Amino acid sequence: MKRPAALIVLALTLLLGLAVAPAAASDGVRIDLLSSPRPDQVSDGNALLRVSGAGLDRVKVRVDGRDVTSAFTVDPGGGSMTGLVDGLKPGRATVTAATARLVLTNHPRTGPMLAGPHEKPFVCGTAGFTTLAGAKLGAPTDANCSAPTRVDYLYRSTVDRKLKVLPATTPPDLATTTTTTGRTVPYIVRVETGVINRSIYEYAVLHDPEAGEPTPRTGPTGWNGGLVYTFGGGCPGGWYQQGGNTGGINDDVMLGRGYAVASSSLNVFGINCNGVLAAETMAMTREHVIETIGVPRQTIGWGCSGGSYQVFQIADNYPGLLDGILAACVFPEVGFATLHTITDALLLDHYFGTATGWTDEQKRAASGFGKVGTIANLAGAGKRIDPRVYCPAQLPAELRYDPVKNPDGARCDVYDHQANVWGTADGAARRPLDNVGIQYGLAALNAGTISVDQFLDLNAKVGGFDQDANFVPGRTVADARAVDTAYRTGQLTNGGGGLASTPIVDYRQYTDELANGDIHLRFHSFSLRERLRKANGDVGNHVMLVQSNSGPGFSTANPVMADALASLDRWLESTDADDRPGSAHAKVVRNKPAELVDACWTPAGEKIAEPQIDGVRTTRCNTLYPVWPSPRQVAGGKVVNDIVKCKVRPASPTDYRVPFTAEQSQRLRQVFRGGVCDWDARGVGQRGLGPAWPTF
Repeated sequence: MKRPAALIVLALTLLLGLAVAPAAASDGVRIDLLSSPRPDQVSDGNALLRVSGAGLDRVKVRVDGRDVTSAFTVDPGGGSMTGLVDGLKPGRATVTAATARLVLTNHPRTGPMLAGPHEKPFVCGTAGFTTLAGAKLGAPTDANCSAPTRVDYLYRSTVDRKLKVLPATTPPDLATTTTTTGRTVPYIVRVETGVINRSIYEYAVLHDPEAGEPTPRTGPTGWNGGLVYTFGGGCPGGWYQQGGNTGGINDDVMLGRGYAVASSSLNVFGINCNGVLAAETMAMTREHVIETIGVPRQTIGWGCSGGSYQVFQIADNYPGLLDGILAACVFPEVGFATLHTITDALLLDHYFGTATGWTDEQKRAASGFGKVGTIANLAGAGKRIDPRVYCPAQLPAELRYDPVKNPDGARCDVYDHQANVWGTADGAARRPLDNVGIQYGLAALNAGTISVDQFLDLNAKVGGFDQDANFVPGRTVADARAVDTAYRTGQLTNGGGGLASTPIVDYRQYTDELANGDIHLRFHSFSLRERLRKANGDVGNHVMLVQSNSGPGFSTANPVMADALASLDRWLESTDADDRPGSAHAKVVRNKPAELVDACWTPAGEKIAEPQIDGVRTTRCNTLYPVWPSPRQVAGGKVVNDIVKCKVRPASPTDYRVPFTAEQSQRLRQVFRGGVCDWDARGVGQRGLGPAWPTF
C-alpha cells in the first residue's frame, strides 16, 4: 500500500513517504525506485527514482557511470530529491548515489517483461480503436502493433454529462466537480492513449491544460492522488489479438471524485485470457502512468467476471500493483474455479444428451446448480478448452489449428494461450485438468433424488477429454508438471500472498436462478473466502455484498458501489496511516470501516446487514439468494475448490446413505477401479505458494 492519506500533489506524496521497491542505502544515502514495485521489473527505458539522505547538494547520481543528477529536483523539506531517469538500455543498469547502489533491469516498451515470449500470431487492433476524443489510433507502425501516443483534453458537459473535446475557448457548458480532497475544479480531463506491451492503453485524470502538462513532481491539477485500474471481462476468444477496447476509463463518479482511471486492452479477458500477461500489462501501464503524473497514494482494482480473475491473481501473485479491490461476478481464477465447473457441466451435458430416464430435477440435483438450464449454459462455456471453437474473428481461418488440415496452427483455447506458463508436450500446452475419482451426483444419490443405477451409469459413462477437448471414455488426467506450476506460481489463487493484506469488496448481482442458467454462480465468492481463511486464519479483509439481478449492478451509477468505492478509499487511508505494531494483514483487518460489512439487499432495496454464509437457506440473505453448489461439491468436494487432482482411496460403504445390492457394489468397484476422491486429504501435488512475482 501507498502512504500516507489524502495527498493532493505528488510533492507532498514524496515528502511524506511511500511504500516503494526495495531500496539501496549506504552511508545515510538511500535510493528508492518509485515507478515499479521491483527493480528487476522496469520497462520503457526509464525509471522514477528518489534519493534521500544528508548532504544531497553534494551527491551525484549516476547510471552506469553516466551523470544523471540534472534529472533530479529537491523535494519539499529538502531531505530527498526525485527524478525521472531515462535512456536505460535493455538489461541491467546500476544506479549509484554516493556509496548507495541500486541495480535495475529494464525491459522494452513492447515487452515482454515477465510473461514469457510474445504469442504468435498476433492481430493488431490499433486501426479500429476509437479514443475518448473520437479519433482512431491509426494503422500499427511496427510488428508489435505500436501506434503514436496521443493526448486529448475533454470536458464534461452540464447539458448531457458526456465528455466532449475541449475547444480553444472555455465552453459555456463546462461542468465543475468537487473531488475527495474537497477542491472544486473545472471538469476537464486529460486523456492519454497509446500502446505498451502490444496492448492499447488509455488513462484519464482531471487536469487543466492551462497549468501545462503534468509531471511526476507536480501532478495533475485535479488529481486526488488515487488510481483506479479497470479490468474487462470475458475469456472465450481471448487470444492472438491486441483488441479494440479496454476496461473503460470514462466513469463520471471516479473521474469526478478526482481519481485517475486507467486500463489496457490486454486487461480485458475477452481479448487476453492469460492472468500472467494481464499482470505484466497492468504493471507496465501503471509504471508509465506513474512516470507521467506521479505516484498514486493507492491503486484500486475494479473488475467483474473476467476482470475479477485478474484483480485477485495480480494482487496475490504480484504484490505492490494493487492496494485494494472492488470486484464483482467473482471467480477466484479462470483455470480452476471456473474451468472445473464448466468442464464438469460439459461432461454432464454430454452424458445427459443420450442418457434416458432422468428427469430435469434429477439432472439439476446431480449438477448442484439452482436451475437445470445452467448445465447446458455452462457446457457452452466449457468449450473454451477446445482449440477449435473460440477463435477470435480477427484471426484468419488459414492460421487456425485443425487436427488434419493445419496441425501446427494457432490453438484457440485457454491452456494453449498460457503455453508459457504451463509448458508444452506433444504439440500442445500441458493441462492441469483432472476428474479422476470424482463421484458425480453423490449428494443427489444420498438424498434419494437419483437411484443407485443412475449414479453408477453416470459415473461409468461421464468420461473425460483428450487434449483437443474431444470426449473420451476415460477420465481426464492432469499433467503433473502443470499441477505443480498451478500451486507454486499462484495460477490457482492461494490467498496467502498479496491478497492477505489487500482489502477486498466482493459484489454480486444474483444470477444462480436465472431460467436459462448463468456462469456467474454465487458459490465462487465463498471459494475465494475459504481460500483466504485457509491461508490467513480469518476473512477480515473480505466483505461480501449481494443484490438482485436488476438495476445498475456493478457500476458507480449504483449507490451501493459508489458508497463501496468511498468506503474502500477510507479503508486504505486508515490502514496506511496505522503505525501501530502488527502484521500487514492485521492492520487491514482492524482498519476496516464500521459501515463496510457483509450485506444483501432485498429486491425492494432494503439492506440486510448479516454475515454471508455458504448454503441454500438458513439466513435472510440466503433465503433471498441461495448459494447452490457446484458439481464437485455434489461429489463431496469442499467449497474452497483448491484441489486440482484429488487423492484417491477405495470406495467405502460409509460414503453412501442408500443400500447397494451385491451386483451394484461389484459395479461400483469396476467404475472406480482406481478409487474415489478423498476430499479430506491434500490434493496430489498440492503445495504452498512459491516466491512472489513469478516469471515465465
